[in-house]
Amino acid sequence: MERADYERLRWRCIRRALLELDISLTRFLDQQFDQLDEEQKQTFVEMADMEDHDLWHLISGQAECNDPRMAPIVAMLRK
Repeated sequence: MERADYERLRWRCIRRALLELDISLTRFLDQQFDQLDEEQKQTFVEMADMEDHDLWHLISGQAECNDPRMAPIVAMLRK
């Protein structure tokens, strides 16, 4: 991922309506994003485009993750 793309992703993670989501996504981006393979990075980018409440329900465990591509990332976010 190029630096400009990373910065746009970071901006999308920071500017969330839910503070909890902002903190969770930004922390993940800073601490674990670099450990993902390219497919997982693309999946995280797609997750960052989700509606706040839908994404928060996944991360907080209020909803089950039925997408096998997202499941490992959701598990990492839940820790």
